[in-house]
Amino acid sequence: MKTKNLLQKIVCAALLLTILVTFASAHTLIPGGNTIGMRAETAGLLVTAVERDSPASRAGLREGDLLLEANGETLDRVQTLQTLLASGEPISLTVQRGDGTRDVTLTPQRDGETYRVGAFVRDSVAGIGTVTYYDPQTGAFGALGHGVASPDGETLLPITGGVVVPSDVVSVVKSVAGAAGQLQGEFDADTALGDIRANTANGVFGTMQPPDAPAVETASADEVRPGAAVILANLHGTEVRPYDVEIVRCYDAGGGRDLLLRVTDETLLGETGGIVQGMSGSPILQDGKLVGAVTHVLVNQPDMGYGIYVENMLAASDAA
Repeated sequence: MKTKNLLQKIVCAALLLTILVTFASAHTLIPGGNTIGMRAETAGLLVTAVERDSPASRAGLREGDLLLEANGETLDRVQTLQTLLASGEPISLTVQRGDGTRDVTLTPQRDGETYRVGAFVRDSVAGIGTVTYYDPQTGAFGALGHGVASPDGETLLPITGGVVVPSDVVSVVKSVAGAAGQLQGEFDADTALGDIRANTANGVFGTMQPPDAPAVETASADEVRPGAAVILANLHGTEVRPYDVEIVRCYDAGGGRDLLLRVTDETLLGETGGIVQGMSGSPILQDGKLVGAVTHVLVNQPDMGYGIYVENMLAASDAA
């Protein structure tokens, strides 16, 4: 009899533990779908263009490189590099490209009263993206479903901080086979909504005041299935609307390519041609749960694209 009671207690304890673990792993989040403007500072100077047959091209610089140091001095402002160039002396640069770094020597070329190198650089980046979720308890948000990268897509930009500002969508360039379209927006640069704290391969994360909107449960990856779903997207002004999609296939590939999606909504296809740049981060909901976010468009088949599981975004936010 004692053995039976002991077994019952063990079973009850195991059930209680399972319930607690399940409860602890669940999230209740407010789906986004609205675009935001993001202005972020980089740890280094981003090369946005290189002129042919220039000192920069001869030194081996190319678009997308990140200039980290010059003569051993950290480059966090364009003015720092301009001051060094004014001397006309060769400059030793530490350059990040992809996952590696290299040292190159850049020799300025005299141009009248000044010196030039034939490279265009910037110390901050700006653009629009879509919010995937807000945490009503903490004010945390996740957006994009992928990171902000260099123009060539090789380097995840090391963002040291930034702000989120309001954005209105003013027009849409439709996607066609071979050319991805985009949302075109306007920023209210004087009104900060929140802060950016991390740029990761699985999304951009920060904090801001969540909207007064209903929260929904999130789904784990093993709950997501091929079939009907909806995405929330912002195509006009600040209006967020649901659009029908189909989850064609569920992967576990990582890199923001966990789900293969097909846009089935005729209204969305008519306005955008499918998925366009700026829609990255649009929440994906299935059976009333937040399951993921749109991340990529298939350039040659713009009615299709990829998505990321929301649990992978949450894990990246926790680890950042």
